Amino acid sequence: MRADAARNHDRIVVAAAEAFEELGAGVALDEVARRAGVGVATLYRRFRNRDQLVRAVLEHVVATEIQPATAIGHDEPWRELVATLEALVESVASHRTVLAVAHEAGAIDVDMVESYLSWLDRLLRRALDAGVVRPELRARDLAAVVVMALATADDRDPGGADRRRYLALLIDGLRPAPGLLPPPSDAV
Repeated sequence: MRADAARNHDRIVVAAAEAFEELGAGVALDEVARRAGVGVATLYRRFRNRDQLVRAVLEHVVATEIQPATAIGHDEPWRELVATLEALVESVASHRTVLAVAHEAGAIDVDMVESYLSWLDRLLRRALDAGVVRPELRARDLAAVVVMALATADDRDPGGADRRRYLALLIDGLRPAPGLLPPPSDAV
């Protein structure tokens, strides 16, 4: 890709991410082009349709904001698990609209979900090996904790106090306990 084409690509993706978050899923592509400082024809040369643009926005947000926010390295596995879940919830909460648009467009595919679960599994394995979490936990349990915490995200709580409170409660349930959790379903 030529340098000017790459710059246009990046400007369009960043402008689209901001427009989705500010104006919602229904933002017109000509508004995205205007914000990016390019013509609508340039936008359509780079992205043949809205779904391609949404997928590029999702990839950009994940690569530049969500993954770096969760790249937390701690010597202590419990602290790494907690800090990573906290960072993941905060980062995803700040991009709820983009993620909703991506979900509606089918941009969140099986490969992305498998990659996410594989990453959570590596994080969980370290905590399991250290004995700091319930031994029956699975990566999908951590994914459910993130989803449950995000369910408390509310625009009336812009500071995220409730989200952090309920995430702390959920994280506390990950600690070793005398009884075992009921087994999960066989569903993925």
